[in-house]
Amino acid sequence: MLEHGGRLRKAALDYGIAEADWLDLSSGLAPWPFPIPEIPLRAWARLPETDDGLEQAACDYYGAAQVLPVAGSQMAIQLLPRLRRTGKVGVLSPCYAEHAEAWRRSGYIVREVLEQEVEFFLDSLDVLVVVNPNNPTGLSLTPARLLDWHARLAQRGGWLVVDEAFMDNTPQLSLAPYAHQVGLVVLRSFGKFFGLAGVRLGFVLAERKLLRLLAEQVGPWAVSGPTRVLGQVCLQDTEGHTRQRIRSDEASERLALMLARYGFKPQGGCALFQCLITEHAQALHEFMARRGILLRIFTHNSSLRFGLPADVAEEARLEQALLAFTKDNA
Repeated sequence: MLEHGGRLRKAALDYGIAEADWLDLSSGLAPWPFPIPEIPLRAWARLPETDDGLEQAACDYYGAAQVLPVAGSQMAIQLLPRLRRTGKVGVLSPCYAEHAEAWRRSGYIVREVLEQEVEFFLDSLDVLVVVNPNNPTGLSLTPARLLDWHARLAQRGGWLVVDEAFMDNTPQLSLAPYAHQVGLVVLRSFGKFFGLAGVRLGFVLAERKLLRLLAEQVGPWAVSGPTRVLGQVCLQDTEGHTRQRIRSDEASERLALMLARYGFKPQGGCALFQCLITEHAQALHEFMARRGILLRIFTHNSSLRFGLPADVAEEARLEQALLAFTKDNA
């Protein structure tokens, strides 16, 4: 299995620091979880049913014609390759590594392409996978550009798969309203924006036939009853959405300014993280870990992803560590 952020227990063992004493900035999740609603006993006692309002709440929230709930968008990433025959898949890279891995494991020829290479390779691909905004670089592509790529793929029976796991703060850039079109698949993550990754909930937005085929692969009762109740309540909490967008936007901007003050101006980012490419990535990651601050490191391009501190105290702790690093390496 590929490694991901959020492996706090391993870090606690490796560095001899109790889990409770860590500042975990490794996973790119909103650090303010939405409140957990009261879950009725029937949600625990009965098998989940699909006419409870979750799908409609998701359609309203995303602005989509239809959705398929899944146990986290990771489930969809792993199952989508089953719906096509072997072919050539392009993955706009660097990005969330599970995309290329899933298609490669299913026997497809996978080419990881840079943004400037897409035009050259597009007409030779059967599927193009894009993460927008990208994780970990924060690159955002316009709907017009993505829809042009989709049109070129769709006329040959191809797919454009767009992972919008970090899109909640910029809904105007989402392709959700277009996801009813043949050949367009949009993946949405629930846990990141709502700060509830542990519930394992995501949604696939696509045309009805593809969703029916994917539902057969997912199988019955993939999303638990309590999760369906929680998801519906959170998706309908419009005041909570506004509050979350404001505070994450502000926290991300403060984080970018803080990093820049100490000579680490981010090369990209979005509302939930900042991305830093630096020759000091390994040293900075180790320095922070020894002080109980966990970052996400990407060794292939010597970069770090910084998630958002939750409050003033966490921001101060990160800033003190950055100051100490710069003094030690002056």
